[in-house]
Amino acid sequence: MKNTIFTGAAVAIITPMNADGSINYEKLGELIDFQIENSTDAIVICGTTGEASTMSDEEHLECIRFTVERTAKRVPVIAGTGSNDTKYAVELSKEAEAVGADGLLLVTPYYNKTTQRGLIAHFTAIADAVNIPIILYNIPGRTGMNMEISTIKKLAEHKNIVAVKEASGNISYAAKLIAECGDVIDVYSGNDDMIVPLMSLGAKGVISVLSHVIPKQTHDMVQFCLDNNYAEATKLQIDYLELINNLFIDVNPIPVKEALNMMGMSAGPCRLPLYEMSDDHKDILRASLAKHGLV
Repeated sequence: MKNTIFTGAAVAIITPMNADGSINYEKLGELIDFQIENSTDAIVICGTTGEASTMSDEEHLECIRFTVERTAKRVPVIAGTGSNDTKYAVELSKEAEAVGADGLLLVTPYYNKTTQRGLIAHFTAIADAVNIPIILYNIPGRTGMNMEISTIKKLAEHKNIVAVKEASGNISYAAKLIAECGDVIDVYSGNDDMIVPLMSLGAKGVISVLSHVIPKQTHDMVQFCLDNNYAEATKLQIDYLELINNLFIDVNPIPVKEALNMMGMSAGPCRLPLYEMSDDHKDILRASLAKHGLV
């Protein structure tokens, strides 16, 4: 097995915005500190939840640089640098490495997509261009394509490709992935409602949205699994299941930003095309937060 980037619960951190839609770096710093102070094990910046798809190149790189500097080696920083343009992903990944990212998160190409052979060529080109570890990101619900297990196994032969964020929501696929590749590549749950199931199969942790609102409890859920205390881990998974589901009542990250705003943490708005939640959905989300004393 190669070196593991992190074990535990990483937060796929939001990008807080000012009212005019500009990035609120002061608040981003506060959120990073809040996460680390509450036992989060790694920070993933500029992922799906971070709205990287609406950032300019300059904003994207500045968010990575800011997060590296604010984190100050307290926990690993993993930068989202995936793209459906291989050349662009290579350049952004090299820049992220240059500003100090500890690892990269690379989503499968979307919209234009590719073949499985194309995936191998795409990710290999990026991995050849950097000297930091890479987490592949399988999320077919957003990208329109699924990574075959044989493709992941082939990519795991590269020294820099060390893990997969598995967010297909398919427990059968995840079980086969860990069974066939778990000895050569780490697997992280990309779904908060599947933390305990995937860790019971051998996953190393989660890249989480739930951690935004309950970072310590999410960390504890993972740690219970690592300690082989699945009874306590399962209690937490079930206790927070409604909250987990309601954090995805609209397109991510709309609900989690609204939740943080309700909690007084000033996440600000999302950028269009992401749009404000309906009042009905806000009421459902607030009730879930109130159930756990978060508002």
